[in-house]
Amino acid sequence: MDEAKRDLVRAWLIKSRNDLDTARQISALPGGHLDAAIYHCQQATEKALKGFLAFHDHGLERTHDLKRLVHIAAADDRSFSQWTDAAIILTPYATAYRYPGESAVLEPSREEFDEALKLATSLVTFVGSLLPPEVRPGE
Repeated sequence: MDEAKRDLVRAWLIKSRNDLDTARQISALPGGHLDAAIYHCQQATEKALKGFLAFHDHGLERTHDLKRLVHIAAADDRSFSQWTDAAIILTPYATAYRYPGESAVLEPSREEFDEALKLATSLVTFVGSLLPPEVRPGE
Protein backbone atom coordinates (compact mmCIF):
# COMPACT_ATOMS: atom_id res chain seq x y z
CA MET A 1 0.00 0.00 0.00
CA ASP A 2 1.36 3.39 -0.87
CA GLU A 3 2.05 5.99 1.79
CA ALA A 4 -0.65 8.43 0.65
CA LYS A 5 -3.36 5.80 0.89
CA ARG A 6 -2.11 4.60 4.28
CA ASP A 7 -2.11 8.18 5.58
CA LEU A 8 -5.62 8.85 4.26
CA VAL A 9 -7.11 5.74 5.81
CA ARG A 10 -5.31 6.38 9.09
CA ALA A 11 -6.58 9.98 9.10
CA TRP A 12 -10.20 8.78 8.77
CA LEU A 13 -9.65 6.34 11.64
CA ILE A 14 -8.00 8.99 13.83
CA LYS A 15 -10.96 11.31 13.27
CA SER A 16 -13.29 8.42 14.09
CA ARG A 17 -11.43 7.67 17.32
CA ASN A 18 -11.45 11.36 18.25
CA ASP A 19 -15.21 11.56 17.74
CA LEU A 20 -15.76 8.54 20.01
CA ASP A 21 -13.49 10.09 22.63
CA THR A 22 -15.40 13.36 22.37
CA ALA A 23 -18.74 11.58 22.80
CA ARG A 24 -17.46 9.85 25.93
CA GLN A 25 -15.93 13.03 27.36
CA ILE A 26 -19.05 15.13 26.82
CA SER A 27 -21.30 12.47 28.30
CA ALA A 28 -19.13 12.18 31.39
CA LEU A 29 -19.31 15.88 32.23
CA PRO A 30 -21.77 17.01 34.87
CA GLY A 31 -24.48 18.53 32.71
CA GLY A 32 -22.74 17.27 29.56
CA HIS A 33 -24.94 17.87 26.55
CA LEU A 34 -25.99 14.52 25.17
CA ASP A 35 -27.26 16.13 21.96
CA ALA A 36 -23.65 16.96 21.05
CA ALA A 37 -22.34 13.64 22.35
CA ILE A 38 -24.75 11.54 20.30
CA TYR A 39 -23.84 13.49 17.16
CA HIS A 40 -20.22 12.40 17.68
CA CYS A 41 -21.35 8.76 17.86
CA GLN A 42 -22.77 9.06 14.35
CA GLN A 43 -19.70 10.91 13.14
CA ALA A 44 -17.30 8.32 14.56
CA THR A 45 -19.15 5.58 12.73
CA GLU A 46 -19.32 7.52 9.47
CA LYS A 47 -15.59 8.26 9.52
CA ALA A 48 -14.63 4.66 10.32
CA LEU A 49 -16.76 3.43 7.43
CA LYS A 50 -15.25 6.02 5.09
CA GLY A 51 -11.79 4.90 6.19
CA PHE A 52 -12.69 1.32 5.28
CA LEU A 53 -14.04 2.45 1.92
CA ALA A 54 -10.92 4.54 1.24
CA PHE A 55 -8.80 1.47 2.00
CA HIS A 56 -10.78 -0.42 -0.63
CA ASP A 57 -10.38 2.42 -3.16
CA HIS A 58 -14.01 3.52 -3.24
CA GLY A 59 -14.77 7.09 -4.18
CA LEU A 60 -16.13 8.77 -1.07
CA GLU A 61 -19.59 10.28 -1.21
CA ARG A 62 -20.62 13.29 0.80
CA THR A 63 -23.26 11.46 2.79
CA HIS A 64 -24.20 10.87 6.39
CA ASP A 65 -26.28 7.82 5.45
CA LEU A 66 -24.59 5.03 7.38
CA LYS A 67 -26.89 2.40 5.91
CA ARG A 68 -25.66 3.35 2.46
CA LEU A 69 -22.02 3.25 3.58
CA VAL A 70 -22.54 -0.17 5.20
CA HIS A 71 -24.15 -1.40 1.98
CA ILE A 72 -21.17 -0.22 -0.08
CA ALA A 73 -18.72 -1.76 2.40
CA ALA A 74 -20.60 -5.07 2.24
CA ALA A 75 -19.50 -5.37 -1.38
CA ASP A 76 -15.95 -5.81 -0.03
CA ASP A 77 -16.84 -7.78 3.08
CA ARG A 78 -20.25 -9.42 3.48
CA SER A 79 -19.98 -9.36 7.27
CA PHE A 80 -20.95 -5.68 7.12
CA SER A 81 -24.55 -6.76 6.51
CA GLN A 82 -24.84 -7.52 10.24
CA TRP A 83 -24.45 -3.77 10.89
CA THR A 84 -27.45 -2.57 8.87
CA ASP A 85 -29.71 -2.15 11.92
CA ALA A 86 -27.02 -0.23 13.81
CA ALA A 87 -26.54 2.03 10.80
CA ILE A 88 -30.27 2.72 10.63
CA ILE A 89 -30.31 3.66 14.32
CA LEU A 90 -27.21 5.88 14.17
CA THR A 91 -27.82 7.72 10.89
CA PRO A 92 -30.42 10.21 12.17
CA TYR A 93 -28.00 11.51 14.82
CA ALA A 94 -26.13 13.38 12.09
CA THR A 95 -28.94 15.93 12.21
CA ALA A 96 -31.40 14.99 14.98
CA TYR A 97 -30.95 17.26 17.98
CA ARG A 98 -28.56 19.47 16.00
CA TYR A 99 -31.05 22.13 14.92
CA PRO A 100 -34.21 23.58 16.44
CA GLY A 101 -37.32 22.09 14.93
CA GLU A 102 -35.69 18.82 13.83
CA SER A 103 -37.11 17.09 16.88
CA ALA A 104 -39.70 17.96 19.49
CA VAL A 105 -37.14 16.74 22.04
CA LEU A 106 -34.00 18.85 22.34
CA GLU A 107 -31.73 16.20 23.83
CA PRO A 108 -31.64 12.40 23.81
CA SER A 109 -32.18 10.42 26.97
CA ARG A 110 -29.21 8.84 28.73
CA GLU A 111 -30.48 5.43 27.56
CA GLU A 112 -30.65 6.55 23.93
CA PHE A 113 -27.15 7.99 24.13
CA ASP A 114 -25.76 4.88 25.83
CA GLU A 115 -27.19 2.69 23.06
CA ALA A 116 -25.73 4.97 20.38
CA LEU A 117 -22.31 4.93 22.04
CA LYS A 118 -22.37 1.15 22.35
CA LEU A 119 -23.34 0.70 18.69
CA ALA A 120 -20.80 3.24 17.47
CA THR A 121 -18.00 1.75 19.56
CA SER A 122 -18.81 -1.76 18.36
CA LEU A 123 -19.00 -0.79 14.69
CA VAL A 124 -15.82 1.29 14.83
CA THR A 125 -14.01 -1.61 16.51
CA PHE A 126 -15.34 -3.99 13.87
CA VAL A 127 -14.07 -1.77 11.05
CA GLY A 128 -10.66 -1.54 12.68
CA SER A 129 -10.48 -5.32 12.97
CA LEU A 130 -10.82 -5.61 9.18
CA LEU A 131 -7.96 -3.26 8.40
CA PRO A 132 -4.23 -3.94 8.59
CA PRO A 133 -2.27 -2.68 11.61
CA GLU A 134 -0.31 -0.13 9.59
CA VAL A 135 -3.43 1.99 9.04
CA ARG A 136 -4.81 1.74 12.56
CA PRO A 137 -3.99 4.68 14.85
CA GLY A 138 -1.48 3.89 17.54
CA GLU A 139 -0.24 0.70 15.86
